[in-house]
Amino acid sequence: MKTILSFVAVFFITLTVSAQEFKFESETIDYGKVALGSDGKRVFEFTNVGEAPIIIKNITSPCGCTVPTKPEKPIMPGEKGQIEVSYDTKKPGGFSKTLTIISNAKNERKRIKIKGFVAKDATPTKEKSMVSDSE
Repeated sequence: MKTILSFVAVFFITLTVSAQEFKFESETIDYGKVALGSDGKRVFEFTNVGEAPIIIKNITSPCGCTVPTKPEKPIMPGEKGQIEVSYDTKKPGGFSKTLTIISNAKNERKRIKIKGFVAKDATPTKEKSMVSDSE
């Protein structure tokens, strides 16, 4: 019985040590003030800082106004990956959306966020892909 428990303990310790893990450059993208109908595409960049490939199974969005695109291939240890997000800027007003990434990483669910304000009278400017790490 002790042998079995020891084996199980070693197995879980090994899993924890070699688990996949995300490290995002920023977990929040702040669009700032954008013009009505402007380009709503932004990119989250991350690195696999674990010791095994990360496979993103799904990314859920709270509504149809926010469309995420996940990497199709596994992200190998040390490699960078991208998650593209398109927000519908045809609707004026403030927005704050939380996307949930479902993967095989150490924490199966990871939340990332976009926020900003779509103004009717704003002039389109060159958007930044990652601005803020604060929530």
